[in-house]
Amino acid sequence: MVDAPASRMPVRPLLSESPSKASASASATDPLAAKRKAAAKDFETVFLGQMVDQMMKTVKLGGMDGGHAQELWRSFLSRAIAEQISQTDTTGIAQSVERTLQAYGSKGPRT
Repeated sequence: MVDAPASRMPVRPLLSESPSKASASASATDPLAAKRKAAAKDFETVFLGQMVDQMMKTVKLGGMDGGHAQELWRSFLSRAIAEQISQTDTTGIAQSVERTLQAYGSKGPRT
């Protein structure tokens, strides 16, 4: 494997500002910024909940013998795990959705 010299490899940050700075500056000028942020966070939580629930379906849950109670418990646990993951702001899903919503919103209403 050949390594390219560092001078030839341009590096640019994924985000020009940190997400919290970008959100703070956007919310001062854009009245819909808080709604976009909340919608993006909700989407992230629901998406992660679905993902965790699907993963948990592949795991034997020990002493529970199946049935409605196990399904209900697993859905509550999946939602709680998803909320914890979402609160860490480490997946980038909410930030990506928020940027997408902002890009679509800047084009104005569609007719």
